[in-house]
This record gives sequence, C-alpha cells and structure tokens, in this order.
Amino acid sequence: MSEDGENTGPHEDLTAAFAALDIDRDRDRFLRELIGELSETLENVVGLSEAAGFIAVVGARIGAMMDRDYRDALGVERMEVEQVAAALVDLKQRLDSGFSIESIDDSKIVLRNTRCPFGELVKGRTSLCMMTSNVFGKIAAENLGYARLEIPESIAQGDQTCRVIVHLVPKDKRDPEPAREYFAVSDG
Repeated sequence: MSEDGENTGPHEDLTAAFAALDIDRDRDRFLRELIGELSETLENVVGLSEAAGFIAVVGARIGAMMDRDYRDALGVERMEVEQVAAALVDLKQRLDSGFSIESIDDSKIVLRNTRCPFGELVKGRTSLCMMTSNVFGKIAAENLGYARLEIPESIAQGDQTCRVIVHLVPKDKRDPEPAREYFAVSDG
C-alpha cells in the first residue's frame, strides 16, 4: 500500500488493465439489472400477479418516503393537485425518466413518459409498472384523499411511451377500465 492508501502491490498492473476495459457497467446499471432480474425471477417463480404484489408493497413504502420528502421540502401538510402532478414528474425526472404532464383537471392528472428509469431492462417486465403505480398512488392519495391509477400504455409492455392516468374521483361501478385504487391512510 502506498502512503496515500492506493494499492501498489504486484497485481496493480492487472487491476489497472481491467479498470481500463470498455465495459458499460456502473452502480446505476448494476442496480437496474438487479431490480430487473429480481422482477423477472419473481414473475417466473410466483407469477405475474404475485410478483406485482411484492413490488406494490415496496412501491407503497418508497412512495410514503418520497411523499414525506416533498411535503417537508415544501413546508406543507398536504400538496394541492398541481403540486402532486409536479412532484410525480420531478421524482421521475430525478430518476432519469422522461415524464411530463399531459393534462390536469379536477378529475384526473394525465402523465406521459418517453424514457423509463429502468431503461431497456423494463421491456417484458410489466410487474415493474407496479412501482410507478404504487409510488404515484401513495403520493396522490395521501395528499388528495383518493387516487386510482391506470397505465393504459407502458414501455414495459412494448409501447413507445407510458401513459399514466391518476384519477382523482372514485370509480363508477360501471367504469370498465382496469385501475388500482389508493386511499389516504396517514393522519397528516
């Protein structure tokens, strides 16, 4: 070991040669691969529905943490609908996605995404969409009282973009669209 703490042993040249190899793997890619492989393994071992359920639990926990971060940073007890939409886009932008607001009205927030934070590794791994659904659903419901998430288009299922609809009013029993409902559970 040298005085500055660097390895100067007999294998230094070999280690340096490997470090110089043109391999596109860093911590971010490793973690995306890890999550992708975990989701695929879950889908193959326990089935898509059960895998989505496991990912939903993780998404709800992460959503609660992210929600608290935004409320604390804004200094508010609850975010308004426009703030919720901006928070959803911001959190995905921080994860290197391509989310943007398509529209906002009293009944729904519609978001579009051109780039998944999981990159190409999301393709065919639709259970990962439960991460988005649960993070978005948790944040929207905790601030607005209710959310119903619909993802009619997703990069994971082979679409060019994702389209996420955050419904803000409860579902009519006759409403046929597949969506997942979220309700506020915190007391503030």
